Amino acid sequence: MLSAVERKIEQFIVDLNDKEVRALYSKLPHGKRLRAKLILTIAGSGLSVIKTAAVVEMIHAASLLHDDVIDDAYTRRSRPSLNAVYGNKTAIMLGDILYSKGFLELNAISPEVAKIVSNAVVQLSLGELKDVSLSKTFNLDKEMYLEMIYQKTASLMEASAGAAAYLSGKDKTAYMTYGRNLGIAFQMIDDILDITMDTETLGKPALHDFEEGKTTLPYIYLYEALESKEAEKLKSLHGKKLTTDEQQWIKMMMHNTSVIQKSYNEAKVLIDEAIALMDEKGEKALSNIAIAMIERNF
Repeated sequence: MLSAVERKIEQFIVDLNDKEVRALYSKLPHGKRLRAKLILTIAGSGLSVIKTAAVVEMIHAASLLHDDVIDDAYTRRSRPSLNAVYGNKTAIMLGDILYSKGFLELNAISPEVAKIVSNAVVQLSLGELKDVSLSKTFNLDKEMYLEMIYQKTASLMEASAGAAAYLSGKDKTAYMTYGRNLGIAFQMIDDILDITMDTETLGKPALHDFEEGKTTLPYIYLYEALESKEAEKLKSLHGKKLTTDEQQWIKMMMHNTSVIQKSYNEAKVLIDEAIALMDEKGEKALSNIAIAMIERNF
């Protein structure tokens, strides 16, 4: 069914009748297509479902293009990012084109689906802005961090599940809760992997988040766990290019204080809640998606 989603995205791109856009889009990595998988697993493979999955993946791709520009990221999934090769202006405009085409196609699916997905994109944009603002200082407000990752990451997963539930006549509220939990936990795990995995596995520089000014959950917990002198040292490293020794020191402190496990446990609580919700509804495939997400290493 994912192949049908890929064909629909290609059709949407061809409909634009622009060779440059087709060439640029072909350079983008497809990624995990997690949002499309959620939609297909919940709602099956009808034409409206395929179109919704295609639109959501186009919107997700657009958000990543903008994200790479904002973060000055020059690699994505072990490949040069589009902005690194073609420049920020081109990356931003391709993102805008994907957003705009996605919104146009939403109108042909259903007003309710359009409302659900469009609201998520508003939240996504608010989350991106909040991420930029929080990166200016060493953020210790866990609730602000959680709100930001809900908006920036989880809102689109929540909407994917909700739109799919609507299209298939299922309980929209339960599935949106599942999607929200999955999305927040997904980002928490991503933030952990940025610390624990190497550059080759990540497909981007390790500890890049902290160097870019992002104070993710493990860093918030680490600051709280450290003695004042070490806490100030951690704060002084925020937003700067780290030496190998500084990276090793951060990882050692994370290990000594068990904050990685603490952060992982918090993500697992959300996943366990999502699994329990889906088990109640006999949605074993969705439970398996949640399990695979929490156990991944990239």
